[in-house]
Amino acid sequence: MLTLKTSDLSPVEIQSVLNCAIAPRPICFASTIDKEGAVNLSPFSYFNLFSVNPPTCVFSPSRRVRGNTTKHTLENIREVAECVINIVNYDMVQQASLASVEYPKGVNEFIKAGFTMLPSEMVKPPRVAESPVQLECIVKDIVQLGHGAGAGNLVIAEVKLIHVSETVLGDNGKIDQCKMDHVARLGGDWYCRVTSDNLFEVAKPVRTLGIGVDAIPFAIRDSKVLTGNNLGQLGNVEVLPSAEEIEAYKLSEGINGLLNADDAEMQTHIKAKQLLDEGRVMDAWKVLLAKS
Repeated sequence: MLTLKTSDLSPVEIQSVLNCAIAPRPICFASTIDKEGAVNLSPFSYFNLFSVNPPTCVFSPSRRVRGNTTKHTLENIREVAECVINIVNYDMVQQASLASVEYPKGVNEFIKAGFTMLPSEMVKPPRVAESPVQLECIVKDIVQLGHGAGAGNLVIAEVKLIHVSETVLGDNGKIDQCKMDHVARLGGDWYCRVTSDNLFEVAKPVRTLGIGVDAIPFAIRDSKVLTGNNLGQLGNVEVLPSAEEIEAYKLSEGINGLLNADDAEMQTHIKAKQLLDEGRVMDAWKVLLAKS
């Protein structure tokens, strides 16, 4: 394993490693305004949701690695403590990237990148009309993390108003993840796109107490077929199927023959993995325990 001591690396080298490793990162497309009324629009990938009560986002307009200068976004919110965080989707990613060009102060990136300015309702900076979700925010604090090149400035922004385009809503009136078409930053020039083809669900152990991987019989834990993800699925159940359920499952089509095969353990593990990949966790347990 490659081990790097950060004190031995330059900010550029640290940035190169961490931007590739800590990814994908959502994009904060921040619109701000200075005290003279000049608008700025710029994307930042050091960004995330940090609280829902109060609803709070944090993003970081870091000092430039080359030149150690501050960005117009940071200067603006120090003058007018408001911003709009516009969520970036695939349809607007190239234009959002264009807005990251270091234009001189006073140049309106809405115009340069070809976006439409939409008046906000509670804050002075305008919204990006093309963005599927726009968050009107009040800046509560700015935490300066350092003075050197690449030093971050954590902007703590409280969300006051949320605008959601009807185009990304599902039949239930809530945001449909498949419709958002999110993009995110990786390292270098790389981005990724979240589409329905690469979305998947992981059952959250919030209301249940999973038995844990340590409670799985060793013969299953030591499987040459089941992966760490599969063991995580098995360990996430709260209770195991009953003896009656297991006996009933043995009568399922093809299961009895599988259990009597010469390499029954391998075959049951292969079947269990197939079931786990389909999200049928309890059926996978039944197969595994039927062989025990």
